[in-house]
Amino acid sequence: MASTETKAPSTAAEAGDSSGDIAGLEAGLDALESRVVDRQPWLRTATSKALPPLIAIAIVFALWQLAYHFELKPHYLLPSPVEVGHSLEQKWLEGTLLSFVWTSVSRGALGFLASVAIGTVLGLIVARVKAVRAAIGPILSGLQSLPSVAWVPAAIIWFGLSDATIYTVVLLGAVPSIANGLVAGVDQISPLYLRAGRTIGATGFAGVRHVLLPASLPGYIAGLKQGWAFSWRSLMAAELIVNAPDLGTGLGQLLEQGRELQDMSWVLSAILLILIVGIGIELLIFAPVERRVLRSRGLLVKS
Repeated sequence: MASTETKAPSTAAEAGDSSGDIAGLEAGLDALESRVVDRQPWLRTATSKALPPLIAIAIVFALWQLAYHFELKPHYLLPSPVEVGHSLEQKWLEGTLLSFVWTSVSRGALGFLASVAIGTVLGLIVARVKAVRAAIGPILSGLQSLPSVAWVPAAIIWFGLSDATIYTVVLLGAVPSIANGLVAGVDQISPLYLRAGRTIGATGFAGVRHVLLPASLPGYIAGLKQGWAFSWRSLMAAELIVNAPDLGTGLGQLLEQGRELQDMSWVLSAILLILIVGIGIELLIFAPVERRVLRSRGLLVKS
């Protein structure tokens, strides 16, 4: 009896220690899950984000200048960064530089928005209807890997030298990427969320709006980023080939004009503008949206 009485307090103590350990473990897991990236002052954020790319750009320009100095190629084939800068300055003083950029950016934005509308609907259908996925899923993956320039000859035959040809190439380049991104996002949704949505009556369009799209947002945003990259690349491929006076002059047409004139400063100026616009839109629009979405989901953790 004495041994039984002395064992009971020991068991209670062990139970208390066990419950304390469990509570400590739960608190540690909660703290781990809540370690999202804190908001930093905008100046510090801008500096930390801008400094590494600026250093990389400086290195590229230094290597470019060295290649020019040691004449790895004749100067008429490889102009210096200063000569390319003078070419950009000349276009700016002529008042044509912004019109070239705006023509391409407006086309790219309109084509991308149309691609988002079509790719979102197509992605939802492919993700939720098994028969459609079995039939169209491999085709979407194949279209995503197909170079956009391959569509240009067919589009010219269909629509001639017109804006419809350019937008067709953009759509065929961007829609598969957006649709596949949304499909990947939907596939990563926990079945618990879908069951909870059906339980509260979120079915049909309401389920898509309030459950499916919000839950698949990280994958969807990644698909949109890739869709913009494909859209911009497809646009440049179309503008390089589809060249007519009534279409206006975009950056792709500017690049082609430089090739026809054998002016490498002109050609490299157009390439730099294409890079600046494409990367700038990704960094100024898509990157902040992606960080905000990941931060709100607790997926952007401290390193």
